[in-house]
Amino acid sequence: MTGILEEDIQDLASRKNCFEPFENSSVLITGATGLLGSILAKSLITYSRKNGAGITVYACCRDREKYERVFGGYQCELLKPVFGDVGHLDISQLRTDWIVHGASVTDSRTFIEKPVETIETAVGGTQNLLRQCIGKKLKGFVCLSSLEVYGTFSGFDGVKNVTEADGGYIDTMSVRSSYSEGKRMAETLCASYAAEYSIPVKVARLCQTFGAGVEYGDRRVFAQFARSVIEGKDIVLRTKGGTVRSYCYTSDAVRGILTVLSKGSMGEAYNIANPDATASIADMAHRVCALFPESGINVVFDIAEDAGRLGYNPEVRMRLDPGKLESLGWKAEVPLDEMFRRLVEGMREMQKK
Repeated sequence: MTGILEEDIQDLASRKNCFEPFENSSVLITGATGLLGSILAKSLITYSRKNGAGITVYACCRDREKYERVFGGYQCELLKPVFGDVGHLDISQLRTDWIVHGASVTDSRTFIEKPVETIETAVGGTQNLLRQCIGKKLKGFVCLSSLEVYGTFSGFDGVKNVTEADGGYIDTMSVRSSYSEGKRMAETLCASYAAEYSIPVKVARLCQTFGAGVEYGDRRVFAQFARSVIEGKDIVLRTKGGTVRSYCYTSDAVRGILTVLSKGSMGEAYNIANPDATASIADMAHRVCALFPESGINVVFDIAEDAGRLGYNPEVRMRLDPGKLESLGWKAEVPLDEMFRRLVEGMREMQKK
C-alpha cells in the first residue's frame, strides 16, 4: 500500500513543468534530510527516473544514520550524499548547476537554548556557500528563509496582509530573535553576493509548512495538534493562541521553491504561503478537534506565566501575500483542512514503522 508521503512525491514528480528546467543538470540541497529538503530531493529523483531526465542530486546533511533512514528506498546513482556541517561544507569541487540552501535550525526551543549556534548556522552556513559560488556558472541558487523576518507590526488592527516590501519590529535583545535576525542577515548576504558577485541567488520566505513527512516527535504546534488527535489527548495551549499566520502544504511549498529557483529574479525575495490557509493558533486548535470528532479531544488553555522562556514567538497577526510568486505561475492548491488530514495520516503511518 502506498503511503501518503509517497503519494505526494509521485504527484509532484508528475508535474513536468516544475522539473523540466532541471533536466540534465545537478541540484545541490543543504538540509536534505529535513522535511522540505527530503521531499524535494525525492521528487527530483523520482522525476528523473521516470523521464530519464539526467538529474543528479547532491544531498548535503550532517547525520549519516538519518540519511540512511530518510533515503532508504531512494538511494541510486542519481543521489549523492555530501556529509558535513553547512558552516564548513566544501562544495568547491562539485559540479553544481542549482543550489537549494535549506539547512537551518527549526526548533523554537533551540532558538532559546542555543542561540549562538542558531545564528552561526543561519549566517555562517549561508556565507560559506555563497563564498564558494563566486566564479561558478550557477543557473540558480535559492535560500530558504522564513516569515519570521517580518517581525511584528504594532498599532495595526486586524490581520495585516504582508508583502515582500514590508518590515516589522524585531527585538534585537531578545534571545528568541537569534532565528529571525539570523534569517534577516542571511537574506542580506544573499542580496549582497548577488549585487557584488552576480550570483543568481534569490530568497524564498516560507510560512509555517507542514504535511505528510513531519516526524512524529516534531515539537512545532501543528505536530503537537496532530499527536493529540492520534493519542486522543486534549490540545493544551500555553498561550491565548492569538497569533495569526498563513500555512502551506509541503508539496505546494516544494513547487514554490522550484518556481523561485528557476524563474525568480536575482536578488529578490518571494513569499510562499497559502493565503486561504490563514488562521489563529486557537482557531486552528478548535478546527482540528472538529475535523477529528472521533478522537474525542478538546482545547484546554493552561496559560504560561512566561511564554517567551518556552520558545514562543511574540504574538503576530499576518497573512503572507504570495502575489509576487503567483505572477510566476505558482498557486497553492491544498486547503487547511486537507493539510491536517494528510498530516495526521502521515504521522500515523510513521508511528507504525
